[in-house]
Amino acid sequence: MNSQDLENINVISFDAMPTPQELHGRLPLSEHAADAVNAGRNTLRAILERKDPRLFVVVGPCSIHDPVAGLDYARRLRALQDEVRDSLFLVMRVYFEKPRTTTGWKGYINDPDMDDSFHVDRGMEKARQFLLDVCELGLPTGTEALDPISPQYLGDLISWTAIGARTSESQTHREMSSGLSTPVGFKNGTDGDIGIAINAILSASHPHSFLGLNDQGRVAIVRTRGNQFGHVVLRGGDGRPNYDTVSVAMAEQAMIKAKLPANIVVDCSHANSFKKPELQSLVMADVINQVVNGNTSIRGLMIESNLVAGNQKIPEDLSGLIYGCSVTDACVDWPTTEKMIRDAAHHLMTQKKSLAG
Repeated sequence: MNSQDLENINVISFDAMPTPQELHGRLPLSEHAADAVNAGRNTLRAILERKDPRLFVVVGPCSIHDPVAGLDYARRLRALQDEVRDSLFLVMRVYFEKPRTTTGWKGYINDPDMDDSFHVDRGMEKARQFLLDVCELGLPTGTEALDPISPQYLGDLISWTAIGARTSESQTHREMSSGLSTPVGFKNGTDGDIGIAINAILSASHPHSFLGLNDQGRVAIVRTRGNQFGHVVLRGGDGRPNYDTVSVAMAEQAMIKAKLPANIVVDCSHANSFKKPELQSLVMADVINQVVNGNTSIRGLMIESNLVAGNQKIPEDLSGLIYGCSVTDACVDWPTTEKMIRDAAHHLMTQKKSLAG
């Protein structure tokens, strides 16, 4: 018996992937896109440091599956940004990877053809092209970092990163976050435990050394300096919301006790809206009211939004897909999104004028 009889017993094949360097060469970052990414990161850091008084809003589809509809959404969001720029900074939610409790579509990178063919190489290239197109509009992007290898392919096009409720407790994701070039929002656990997110922020703020991939596609020892822009994302948990004033105050106290800046983002979706997308507007209105009434720890919000409300199952014949409708979590539609953001901007501007007067 030799090593070949003992290794990779359940592996069918190893299919080649282009290296990050090769993909960057095929789809290079333009100067205009680079400016958008850099400006987005700088603005988000300024908001977290309270040098910029605005709130940021990470808003967009639960997941990207149709780049045409995704760009349609991005163009609308870019126009809306110009309208509300004095009080809100909009970041497009661009999620390509979906964590699964059991089974289901794993996202655009893993399965771009949505037929369980898993052409990951093509999915990664399509994802990079989509991000380039969004950044060319001058719109910053936010995503969830799920696979620790993906940031080497896409990280130069991302302005904000989330670590999900299922992975905030993962050492791999905490180490990865310590080296990410963006501010990182750690979600509380699926059971609502905020301690998981706080420990993740603390861990990611320190230097780490771990196995990873370099841009030539070689396994390397990655050594990081630590990420100083970690923050908590409250998304509710165990079927209960945690965006109310008491929950926010408790989160503030826990962060201060951990000697962290009390920077909080509220996710209007998930358990905070009982997975009912139409309730996201009520969550956002409540959170904006807290800010108007003097809360300074809430620095941003998240909204799951698409062109069309609700969601749909993936049909065998993909021509039957409803344009602009989510294939993962249900979303609010574009008119509702516009109203939510415009209402928030109006209330914030009214407060600003009142204080100035």
